[in-house]
Amino acid sequence: MIRTLWFYAVLVVSSVIHSTGVILAALLGVKRRPGGGGVYDWGTTDWSRQILQAAGTPVLVDCWAPWCGPCRLIAPVLDQLAAESQGSYRIAKLNVDENPQTSSRFQIASIPTMLIFKDGKLIDRLIGVQPKQTIAERLRLAGRSVA
Repeated sequence: MIRTLWFYAVLVVSSVIHSTGVILAALLGVKRRPGGGGVYDWGTTDWSRQILQAAGTPVLVDCWAPWCGPCRLIAPVLDQLAAESQGSYRIAKLNVDENPQTSSRFQIASIPTMLIFKDGKLIDRLIGVQPKQTIAERLRLAGRSVA
């Protein structure tokens, strides 16, 4: 009985903490996500300048939505990768609900989908939750490839 109550108490507290963070971020209009390497929320206006015109450096774009559970699972992994990037790649987030034209342009049929660009060209795509090692390897290969 005590274990069950403890489990539910932890579940409720963690849900409240998560919800509070999401609400605060929305109210404050946060665009830059925490992480040493920087994970950015980019919309359509930033798209061509930040991603399609980025020269030499791979850019991973995480296509996500706030209601997507798997998207929330992969977010901390992308934050870690951004912190570890040391400038060898960039990570951005694109909310598919807020950017339907961009989502359609790149044929995003399910989320999370991670698009990897180099020199303005789409060179790789990962669909669904992926292990950190898989994403890191794809970014490493993108860094060595010629777009």
